Amino acid sequence: MINKWNMFYNAFMEKGGYQEVLTGILNTILIAFGALVIGILLGTVIAACEVVSSKHPVVKVLKKICQVYVAFFRGTPMVVQLLLGYFVVLPLLGISLSSVVVAVIIMGLNSAAYTSEIMRSGILSVDPGQMEAGRALGLNYSTTMMNVILPQAVKNILPTLGNELISLIKETSVVSFIGVVDLYKAFRSIASSNYEYMVPFLVMAVIYIVMILVITGLLRLMERGLRNSDKR
Repeated sequence: MINKWNMFYNAFMEKGGYQEVLTGILNTILIAFGALVIGILLGTVIAACEVVSSKHPVVKVLKKICQVYVAFFRGTPMVVQLLLGYFVVLPLLGISLSSVVVAVIIMGLNSAAYTSEIMRSGILSVDPGQMEAGRALGLNYSTTMMNVILPQAVKNILPTLGNELISLIKETSVVSFIGVVDLYKAFRSIASSNYEYMVPFLVMAVIYIVMILVITGLLRLMERGLRNSDKR
């Protein structure tokens, strides 16, 4: 066992493996948080389209598009979406983007499919009288939704959004399929340098756990702050 740790230390410190690990950590955090932002913004739009009660033909078409979108991204694996986006869709469109940017976009689109359901449940959890009150005060639908409904909905679904961020952190382990240096790829490179996999993968697991614990702690602080503001 001591020999395994010595081999890992040699690959990690003396051969510069820590540099790739640091890059992997930064890319993992960047991709997860970037995807969450895209997921929340796009997911909110999808949720708003789904909960609106208008019978207008345009609204019906938008609802159908949202349903197809959600069905696709929830019904196909993340790896398939990354491969299709990076090796099929972008080349067909003649667009050249870095693998990190592609990972952020594809994971963000995937997250939006799940976040839309989270946001929809949050919107529906707000008393319908809030919308009626806003409209009675002369506010239009979009203004009432943005300024009255959504702030209350976000408070209700914050823990679930935190779970989505944690899921994104873990799901970044598949972005190596399109060449992104994430934690998994960094530690796999270290392990492959001396064909010793046990210690590198144990350290990788510990780093993932630490990251999740830090995020969980920050989310609990945010929830506590929101509860205190409600009391005041």
